Amino acid sequence: MYDDILVPTDGSEEVETAIEHAFELAETYDATVHALYVVDDSRGGAGLMGTETESAVSELRTIGEQAVGTITTRGEETGLTVQAEVRTDLPHEGILDYAEEHDIDLLVMSSRGRSGVSRFVFGSVTERVVRLSERPVLVVSRGTPDENRR
Repeated sequence: MYDDILVPTDGSEEVETAIEHAFELAETYDATVHALYVVDDSRGGAGLMGTETESAVSELRTIGEQAVGTITTRGEETGLTVQAEVRTDLPHEGILDYAEEHDIDLLVMSSRGRSGVSRFVFGSVTERVVRLSERPVLVVSRGTPDENRR
């Protein structure tokens, strides 16, 4: 049913539940896990204000490499095949493009992204992927059930 499962990460601990779901599904279906980190090339409007620098992008790329590296190591330790990539794009577009390029069968994503004004202005990456994806998307809540009721 699922041969390739994509789990996008933002490098935060909150994405852990989505990673666990992706691993469990990959074990069940003998699927390859694809770990993806997308360096946001819009940088939340920072580029518009002239504060975008190569060092900031480089730092985000390093964070991304660490995030997908951790997923790769953990997956391989449990016997899974993991492919990892860091790319630069608008996050939702990078995720959707990767899914298309790699013929992904299922995307597993966390339900909470940015919050507050930033989310209002830019929208949730997960919401955009769900709306625009032609592939199935499993949305996993970040945090505990009690936290999600608030």
